[in-house]
Amino acid sequence: MTTPPVKPHYSSPEEAARIYLLPNLFTAGNMLCGFLAIKNCIEARFTTLTAEGRAEHYIMAVWFILFACVCDLFDGRVARATKRESLFGAEFDSIADTVSFGVAPALMACFLVIKPEATDNVQLVTWLLAFIYLLCAGVRLARFNVLTNPLVPGNEKRAAGGDFVGLPSPAAAGMIASLVLVLSKIIQEAKGQNPFEEAQAWSWSLLPLMLIISFLMVSNVRFPSFKKLDWTARARTRGFILIIIIGAVVFRYPQYSFPAIFLGYISFSIFRHIFLLKKSEMDPAPDDDDEPVSKV
Repeated sequence: MTTPPVKPHYSSPEEAARIYLLPNLFTAGNMLCGFLAIKNCIEARFTTLTAEGRAEHYIMAVWFILFACVCDLFDGRVARATKRESLFGAEFDSIADTVSFGVAPALMACFLVIKPEATDNVQLVTWLLAFIYLLCAGVRLARFNVLTNPLVPGNEKRAAGGDFVGLPSPAAAGMIASLVLVLSKIIQEAKGQNPFEEAQAWSWSLLPLMLIISFLMVSNVRFPSFKKLDWTARARTRGFILIIIIGAVVFRYPQYSFPAIFLGYISFSIFRHIFLLKKSEMDPAPDDDDEPVSKV
């Protein structure tokens, strides 16, 4: 049986490339935050500053990456809420994500890990791992565009599942950036030596983390998208109180709260994926003889 032709969702290329102001403003804000994060990383590395000054630039870069995550969270929701989705918006969003969640975290990790006295081999390995992260982020975003393209058959069913295939790039960048917040806490609490050198002594931990995150981005692990949560979503009293408490904790202890949130999301998704795989093995799909015959 041949596959029926896909009905186009747009009447013309101009309609698919239409630029809607409000959702694309959030996407532009995402790209701006990524650019400012890269700018702060470069200034921290190549300008003459004290140790505390360099640390402040890195911390600002972290916050810009986290602000980019917020902008990325809202652009799609605003587009769906206002029914202003377009192929242009999807492609523009991926380009902005490459800057904010690909280049910026990779550059930050390299500048933190590579010290002036680092050997050529250390520099080569660091840049290679950073490029692997950037490459996986690009592959993840390209695959997402294919799996959500309305002209590809079956994408409606995938969208209805409410899951991402592979770790979303904002969560990947947020995990790396939030770990830098922990390093900044080490800077503040370091005693007896240069606090920035104290933090750089721990920065090597970013490299294995980047490798693990790179694998998760291109894996088939399913991560919840929470697309069904919008302004009309309802919450029980206990859930509402829990959200308020979490918000207060994040505001009071941001250095530890953000890493805990991203790590919790990644860990929960992995265990959830394993549980769903075991459940599917226990409840196998019906045989072909039991499936209803589709009408041509």
